[in-house]
Amino acid sequence: MNKFLVTIATLFFLAFPLSAIAGGEGPMKLPAGSNAEAVKHNQEGIDHWNQGHYDVALKHFQMASKIDPSVGESHYNEALALDKLGQHASASMHFKAARKNAHGRAEILNSGILMKHIGKEGS
Repeated sequence: MNKFLVTIATLFFLAFPLSAIAGGEGPMKLPAGSNAEAVKHNQEGIDHWNQGHYDVALKHFQMASKIDPSVGESHYNEALALDKLGQHASASMHFKAARKNAHGRAEILNSGILMKHIGKEGS
């Protein structure tokens, strides 16, 4: 019986994606003054995210970060979508870019899911 419970607990843990650890963290709007086209794609990404269309959301977040790679929020949103789709290595790369371009924004710098992916020092 004990072995059975350990096996079930292990299977549950392995099936529990990092994205579930994110809690209520979701995509962010771009800051005021951002490129209008990037804002448009970002908002479309948020709309699709809210509908559970993470693959479509990812495409919009990728466009937003391509248009203006200096905005941490677009990298953060891209990382969230990648995480949700199980692409954790790519998500970590974009969480690092989000931290680098956070410009002091606490919501990015103190993000639980970002910390889970890249830790406090970003290594």
